[in-house]
Amino acid sequence: MDTAFISTPLGIAKLAGDSDGLSSITVVDTEEILSKSIPSTLKNASEQLQEYFEGKRDTFQMKLNPQGTDFQKRVWDALCLIPYGKTVSYLEISKTLGDVKAIRAVASANGKNPLWIVVPCHRVIGSDGSLTGYAGGLHRKKWLLNHESPVKQQSLF
Repeated sequence: MDTAFISTPLGIAKLAGDSDGLSSITVVDTEEILSKSIPSTLKNASEQLQEYFEGKRDTFQMKLNPQGTDFQKRVWDALCLIPYGKTVSYLEISKTLGDVKAIRAVASANGKNPLWIVVPCHRVIGSDGSLTGYAGGLHRKKWLLNHESPVKQQSLF
């Protein structure tokens, strides 16, 4: 498994993957040394993330290989359908999957998403419009939603 550490406006991100695809992107809260060179298997992902943060990209095209249960993968696939600049609730994702009672399971799978930003779990909010838990911290979720907001303003939340 190849790894790389890159700088983002929200901290150091660790990318992991191989020729089968990108397996994980996580923000690390430790002082990691940035990678001097990016492995060829991660170069595309690194470049696309940089473009995203520069406001030059709103969709990702890369081979993904996240590890999870079949249900988690179904949830992550549903997350990928949320358009840039839009949000949905856990209930809406549950309905998309055909089971309105699966809200807690959807929330759990959302929280275990291994592909930060590329699989946009930050676009899921509470049914009442509130920011809800986010593995990377609510301050990062707020930043990402503001970054993707089609109407630039002081603060979305």
